[in-house]
Amino acid sequence: MDSNSLAMPISDPNAWATAMNNLGMSPMSMTGQPIMSDFDPSLGMMTGIAPMNPMMPGLGIVPPPVSQDMPIVKEIIHCKSCTLFPPNPNLPPPATRERPPGCKTVFVGGLPENATEQLIVEVFEQCGSIIAIRKSKKNFCHIRFAEEHTVDKALFLSGYRIRLGSSTDKKDTGRLHVDFAQARDDLYEWECRQRMLAREERHRRRIEEDRLRPPSPPPIVHFSEHECSQLGEKLKDDSKFAEAVRVLLTWVERGEVNRRNANNIYSMIQSSNSHIRRLMNEKAAHEKEMEEAKEKFKNALAGILVQFEQIVSVFHAASKQKAWDHFSKAQRKNLDMWRKQAEEIRNIHNEELMGIRREEEMEMSDDDMEDQTERSRPLAQVEALKEENDSLRCQLDAYRNEVELLKQEQGKAQPQRSEEDATRQQQLSFLQQALQGMQKVQENNFLLCCYFLQEKESLPEKGPPSPVKSEREALLVGIISTFLHVHPFGASIEYICSYLQRLDTKISTTEVETLLGRLPCTFKQELTGVGASLEKRWKFCGFEGIKMA
Repeated sequence: MDSNSLAMPISDPNAWATAMNNLGMSPMSMTGQPIMSDFDPSLGMMTGIAPMNPMMPGLGIVPPPVSQDMPIVKEIIHCKSCTLFPPNPNLPPPATRERPPGCKTVFVGGLPENATEQLIVEVFEQCGSIIAIRKSKKNFCHIRFAEEHTVDKALFLSGYRIRLGSSTDKKDTGRLHVDFAQARDDLYEWECRQRMLAREERHRRRIEEDRLRPPSPPPIVHFSEHECSQLGEKLKDDSKFAEAVRVLLTWVERGEVNRRNANNIYSMIQSSNSHIRRLMNEKAAHEKEMEEAKEKFKNALAGILVQFEQIVSVFHAASKQKAWDHFSKAQRKNLDMWRKQAEEIRNIHNEELMGIRREEEMEMSDDDMEDQTERSRPLAQVEALKEENDSLRCQLDAYRNEVELLKQEQGKAQPQRSEEDATRQQQLSFLQQALQGMQKVQENNFLLCCYFLQEKESLPEKGPPSPVKSEREALLVGIISTFLHVHPFGASIEYICSYLQRLDTKISTTEVETLLGRLPCTFKQELTGVGASLEKRWKFCGFEGIKMA
């Protein structure tokens, strides 16, 4: 609102300053001098606090919510042709209908009878840009604004009493009632805007889906002589074999094979078959790595188990009376708890190690299996050579059939030699060389079969190996048998090793346990106790083994 359009006698400078401050304007006197020196012109627009009068340009859409302790104070508004007087602040706010979507049109009732369209523009144009005014012959009209937020500013004038000039005539006064109006144009524009937003959202989602979609595989090239020659080279390259064999499969499924390119397709299929040998070698290498990793894990687990045994031995030593009496009650409780936890973890790892050993024993339980494997190895080689001979015989028959067909076609050919005849002659010579090579391989395989059969007949019979491999192990067996004979309820492996280490400090727990495990007829292992007190004990069962024998 232009400050020059205000005309009000300044009887009270403070009231005038308050009114202009509410309008968001710098309080100025009629002579142009500022009334309040500490006025902040950015108040309400820069700090986010809107002024109380929303009719000024640049104000917020809706006046900010004010607490009940500070109600909104509406001031007198002066225009060129009229004056607007605020309603009684004690009255309830005027009732309004539900706001239609995209509302830009307001209903204005209670206009003076002498009100003109120019007067309506003068009062409501300060709220925002007006597009159209539809005035009725009665005391109401409809005003359509350019923006939606200006409707809220117009509703702020609802309840004001309007007076034209200084006239007190009834036709020149009225009480404004501003409310939302439902218009087809507003609804149409709102629906168009919603459809546009929906299109933008679909477009955004489509772009996001395209960005997250995995890349499509490259298309399969069409068959040609040039592509065929390049594909043959790719099939021989290990790094490009997977892509090349996919192209070959597509060509064969498409029906690209004919009499002209059958030899090229056959050679590519043969290259694919040769790739099987590389795959088998790769599999064997991975199996070897897996076996090495298993062996490494087993050795590491055995070392960890030895350290667990040492930790448990520390706890057992601390539990003896000569050390136990010096600990406090809380320390004894912690030591007992730690000992049980260490024993449980040790038992779990011991069971895991025993499980690995049982699996190895199931694969190859004793040396007799090795002997049988060595004896059956020549037989396996003989069987393999027989299978190879059978496959070579089948290939030999196929080559012979091809040679016969080529000879028949060559005999029926015309005297004049063409390029096709030259190609057939080359294929014939190649097949004859392949036949000679296969015959030599077949003869070598037959000689190898005879050699392996003779070696099998000359193999000497081997007796069962002894579980005790040295004199030192025999002495250990005797000492352990004497020790366990006086312990009828058995003894743990740590107890046995502690007795043996008095004789020789180099004796380890793993060595003793391995020796006892190789003599199941002399020593046996039993589990005693429940839960955390579970313990493995070794017993002497040599007398029972003699009776069973």
